Amino acid sequence: MNAREALLAAAAERILLFDGAFGTEIQNRRLSEEDFAGTLGLGADQKGNNDILALSRPDVIDAVTRDYLAAGSDVVSTNTFSANRISQADYAAENLVAEINLAAARIARKAADDFAAQDGKPRFVAGAIGPTNKTLSLSPDVEDPGYREIDFDYLTDVYRQQAEALVEGGADFILIETIFDTLNAKAGIMAVRQLAKALGRDVPLMLSMTLTDLSGRNLSGHTVEAFWYAVRHANPVAVGLNCSFGAEQLRPHVQLLSGIADTLLLAYPNAGLPNELGEYDEEPHTTAGLVGEWANAGRVNILGGCCGSTPAHIAAMARAVDGVAPRAVPSPAPAMRLAGLEPFTIAA
Repeated sequence: MNAREALLAAAAERILLFDGAFGTEIQNRRLSEEDFAGTLGLGADQKGNNDILALSRPDVIDAVTRDYLAAGSDVVSTNTFSANRISQADYAAENLVAEINLAAARIARKAADDFAAQDGKPRFVAGAIGPTNKTLSLSPDVEDPGYREIDFDYLTDVYRQQAEALVEGGADFILIETIFDTLNAKAGIMAVRQLAKALGRDVPLMLSMTLTDLSGRNLSGHTVEAFWYAVRHANPVAVGLNCSFGAEQLRPHVQLLSGIADTLLLAYPNAGLPNELGEYDEEPHTTAGLVGEWANAGRVNILGGCCGSTPAHIAAMARAVDGVAPRAVPSPAPAMRLAGLEPFTIAA
């Protein structure tokens, strides 16, 4: 049974738990510049470069991952949200991108396998790919609307490098997350398609959109519906929403996506809205109660947390959805089939 089949089998039996925020847990540890920089000898300050910790403090990333697994996570992500050439250039660490992703994936893989060996329950690793700070759809120059800092082929290559290392390190899926620009996501999808073709096997995708306002659009202007129909061809094993807002604000958008996506529904909201200091105060039982309503309404298959969430939030979610039936995945829309828009797959 391959990773896609194993996840679908597990998700057919119960609502699965994703992990929570790595950034929140790292910040709570109050690490110093020396912790981040280690002995790597890079020519820029590293404090705040959470991804580099896979090399300089792998024990920290291992501990965070294991805390989430102990809390009940069935799927853990790699600490690689910004582990790409574009983002790492801010820290003069772009030459370490492959090494960072490989190390991070191996940390997550080892922890997941250790927990699976203890109780026989499968654990999965999602190789996390964030959006970068560049956008293909919008110009950063208000005086030149046609200007773009990067092009599609360049971003595809950036994502391809990251995806290759994540898969080599043991990731079961590639998670393209916090998607604020649908065209950026399409570059990521293309990168994973290329990788799958080179490997001669399926590399399953998870896709998660983030909203920029309560109307339900991302930065490139796509609604939840438009986003889904723009990426459905990639045959993601799961699609969902993350970050943006807290569970209360995401509720109608999760409900909408749940009704149209013929794949697993993944949702991992922030722990409420940030306070005036940019911190998240929502208690675990509050978040769990809100997402528990989604579960009881049959809206979700995989639940987790984003900014401000902790292992305590995941543990509370696990208790809230224990015994609740998972969402029934809708059949593909006949109109989509008639239009010839069947999902893309790589034959094994």
